[in-house]
Amino acid sequence: MLDTAAVFAAGVAAGCINAIVGSGSLITFPTLVALGYPPVVANVSNNIGLVTGNVSGVYGYRRELKGQRDRLLRLGTASLIGAVTGGLLLLTLPPEAFDIIVPGLIAIAVVLVIVQPRLQRWVLARREGHSAHGGAWLWLGVLGAGVYGGYFGAAQGVILIAMLAIALDDDLQALNATKNVLSSVVNGAAAVLFTLMWAFGSTEVSWMAVLLIALGSGVGGLIGAKVGRRFPPAVLRGVIVAVGVAAIVNLVG
Repeated sequence: MLDTAAVFAAGVAAGCINAIVGSGSLITFPTLVALGYPPVVANVSNNIGLVTGNVSGVYGYRRELKGQRDRLLRLGTASLIGAVTGGLLLLTLPPEAFDIIVPGLIAIAVVLVIVQPRLQRWVLARREGHSAHGGAWLWLGVLGAGVYGGYFGAAQGVILIAMLAIALDDDLQALNATKNVLSSVVNGAAAVLFTLMWAFGSTEVSWMAVLLIALGSGVGGLIGAKVGRRFPPAVLRGVIVAVGVAAIVNLVG
């Protein structure tokens, strides 16, 4: 029962954080690993479970999405291609590669979370005069973020919001809504791929973990979209960093 409560609570926290910042996997993934799930199983189950939270976050930001149809279609294709590529890399590379690569990815994600306020100020000063769609460089950047998200994905949202704010001249709340949609495309595409591979016996999934994270993140996504903006950002970053460091220690220990 304690394990069940821990996974559900981690899902709520991740859904809330993903709607606001985009680092929720740094809560759920380490929780699953700490409870004894193999890293690849934890990553796959976590990815599938967080789709509900992504969708609820998009719903919560639906007002900010008005007028973004063309942008979302253009950038969504990059997210889709990247997600499938990253998911295939996860499933085809040996598990030993995941054990080596993921601590480094978590470390990068933790650093991005720490520097987010300074990064945000930097990108705000450089947003003027950019195209409505960001051009080819933004498309390629979103593609790369999709590969990262399909393979692991912690702090994918931080990467996306930074690129969007640099390339697009728009309100940050609107860009956060765009980020939520693109993250949903990545997680959703990877989740479909992982489910198909599970059906063919090519990967393992803990469906109990998926269910608990899905329920928790669905609730958390709505909370994050409605009231999460009121939470002190420093507190959220502190929790994310602490969990991320704990995950690195657990994985390399």
